[in-house]
Amino acid sequence: MSQIGAPRGRTCSRSPRSRTLRSVATLTSAVLAVTVLAGCTSGDEADEAQAAAQDNAPASRDKVADGGTLRWAVDALPTTLNSFQADADGTTSRIAGAVLPSLYTLDARGRPQRNADYLESAQVVETEPKQVVLYKLNQQAVWSDGREIGAPDFVAQWRALSGRDTAYWTARNSGYERIEKIERGKNDLEVRVTFAKPYSDWKSLFTPLYPKQVMGAPNTFNDGARTTLKATAGPFLLKAIDRKSSTVTLTRNPRWWGQPAKLDSVVLAAVPRADRADALAAGTLDLAEIDRSTAERIALALRDARAGRNGAEAALAHGPGSSITPSKALKSWALANGSDEEKAAEVQAARTKNQQAIAVYASARDTLAKYVVRKSLEPAYTQLSLNGESGPLADERVRRAVARAINRQELAESVLKPLGLPAKPPGSHLALAGQAAYADSSDALGNQDTEEARALLADAGWVPGGAVRKPADAGTKAGSEAERKAAEKANGKTADTKKEDATKEDATKEDASKQGGARKEAAKAEGTTDAKKKEGSDTASDEGLYIVGDDKPGERRTVPAPAVGAESGTGVLAPAPAAARQSAALLARAEALDTGTGSGARAALPVSGTDKGVAGAYAPRGTAAPVTAPDAARALGKDGKALSLRFVLPSGPGSESLRAVGDRIVRMLDAVGIRTEVTKVTDESFFKDHVASGDYDLALYSWPASAFPATDARPIFAKPEPASDGSLLVEQNYSRVGTDRIDQLFDQAAGTLDEEEARELVRQADARIWAAAGSIPLYQRPQLVAAKADLVNAGAWGLAGPRYQDIGFKKAETSKGAERNSRTP
Repeated sequence: MSQIGAPRGRTCSRSPRSRTLRSVATLTSAVLAVTVLAGCTSGDEADEAQAAAQDNAPASRDKVADGGTLRWAVDALPTTLNSFQADADGTTSRIAGAVLPSLYTLDARGRPQRNADYLESAQVVETEPKQVVLYKLNQQAVWSDGREIGAPDFVAQWRALSGRDTAYWTARNSGYERIEKIERGKNDLEVRVTFAKPYSDWKSLFTPLYPKQVMGAPNTFNDGARTTLKATAGPFLLKAIDRKSSTVTLTRNPRWWGQPAKLDSVVLAAVPRADRADALAAGTLDLAEIDRSTAERIALALRDARAGRNGAEAALAHGPGSSITPSKALKSWALANGSDEEKAAEVQAARTKNQQAIAVYASARDTLAKYVVRKSLEPAYTQLSLNGESGPLADERVRRAVARAINRQELAESVLKPLGLPAKPPGSHLALAGQAAYADSSDALGNQDTEEARALLADAGWVPGGAVRKPADAGTKAGSEAERKAAEKANGKTADTKKEDATKEDATKEDASKQGGARKEAAKAEGTTDAKKKEGSDTASDEGLYIVGDDKPGERRTVPAPAVGAESGTGVLAPAPAAARQSAALLARAEALDTGTGSGARAALPVSGTDKGVAGAYAPRGTAAPVTAPDAARALGKDGKALSLRFVLPSGPGSESLRAVGDRIVRMLDAVGIRTEVTKVTDESFFKDHVASGDYDLALYSWPASAFPATDARPIFAKPEPASDGSLLVEQNYSRVGTDRIDQLFDQAAGTLDEEEARELVRQADARIWAAAGSIPLYQRPQLVAAKADLVNAGAWGLAGPRYQDIGFKKAETSKGAERNSRTP
């Protein structure tokens, strides 16, 4: 995977130095309208799944005009041009793809393919006693300063990224540390790379490849390559970065030995996503990823154009003038020309303002009609993350209950079916449909099952009435007869009924075992007892905090009780009011994190979409919350504490779709008795202050797919390890859930040179990731790109990456059919 940068919304990056299918810089863009996509498949599992198809207006080079400038929207100017630094972002990757060597590129199915512009061949020539890869470089390949690309560049990049020299401020980049030595072959165009131990993902290395002028010394690596590149070797050159105009300009490389770039230049313009609709309406962009509302505006403009409506007519049909009826128009004219001069002046000003709005709308519509929307699926999926570090979710049974309460199919359909996209939830954490490593391993966890979810919660001790039951005294022997009888009485059970329940539970487990098969044995082997030991150890106390006015006047706060015989937890249920409580410890933690939402107490205040009242009005600490006995008896609890999970969601524009998915999840959890406290935070705070820091129970965010999952996915699912200072080293595993076996399978997959064996090991790792229930993939993200209608070989690339030298504007035809350039310099 190529480098992924800081999230712009809810898409997380994999390792900063990983190789991506394409740059994924979003965290939570709105779900966008897409058409049904025909999919490529691979393997028995993938044959039934649909992959992301490209929609980039493909055209042969002879149909593309020579010349022109492409204005391409990016999220921000790059903070560094060095893709191997921690703060590299999506724009860094885009520039690198155009100006630096990529030894391997990804095809439409996300498979690495040798790039003949740089490599004549690359293959494993020895496996014993060590793995040796021999690269033979294209004899015409040269840097922009005229020096040939060769062995010295490989050596410099290896030394910089191997981790042996700490003077290099490099982010993690797995694979380079496995290299033992690099040697020159017959000449500098032959490079022999010897690995200390086998490495299956060797094709991920040396992409992008930087010149030795950048990699050869710590100062040029750390500082020099942040703002400029001393030499490049791609179809384009880096001409300038203009901070005032927020643009990066790339120009055609005169030393390029491959097929020449069709465009004269590419201008990468930093345009925030919220501003792109206006930029497109002004005609200042040629290519931009957009949200659903912008796509709808373009579709409407195209529909009007096809219907023969001009901009003014469109404005009157559904724009600013659509509310003006004939009677209103007549009344307005009469007032504007009436004897009341003051009123006439007021109405005339309003009419002028309205006419200006109609003119602006008409002009924008005419401009938007020149664009088309190109659609595909992003190589990324949205997941529900369950923080297993502490609290109820430290117990694997509770995590599994959450997973079994959620109907992934319903969520995928709610997001994708109305948009015409096949609504099949991802079956893998490590690959997407169409990729060779894809297999649907979700059966290791199981599908939605309300009764199974309740059984898991009961097994973990979370039962109706448990919220009001007092915990046993510290000096009372656990399991004493008095405690047992009290518990039985609170549950309304006798010893005989408990025995009957145990028999039923055994039967249920036996049936589940038949359904799950080997997956439960695998889960058992993952050390579930460790999670059980942790359960409840860090559960926050709800005592002492009650938010006044959190309920609707005259309405009791209730939590849906587990309904006997309920068939599904996916019905449309009213969400439980936010249980506005939080422990002092969690409040202090939020305060320390400086979430920017006020005091610690206010930072933890759940945002309810339905509750009325004075948010943030607190009764004195020690005042009991007015929860009625029937409500408390119905709520799931344990040792006097209610089962409640803090669900953190982003609140910014563009996150509406994610919040809608969150609302559905809340209702599904309500159906099995799990209460949620929904906390909405700013986009800037969401990832840094909550997901990465572990200040959440549930969260929604996205991961990009990888062509090299054995390498790139390992830090995301690696078992967290305790640090010397008592903290937890999680790498990128923000769910804090992992096992030794999962780590071993990743290591084995990375260490075998048998490609099919590596894929099978990745699939086994994925099955165990499902069983651990630290994250639940929900749906693959759609992608929309607005493009000028005559722009070809550009748009929504799906699993592949752009071929920059082929992008251009289609040749126009004269009246006689002869082609001419549609864009000139």
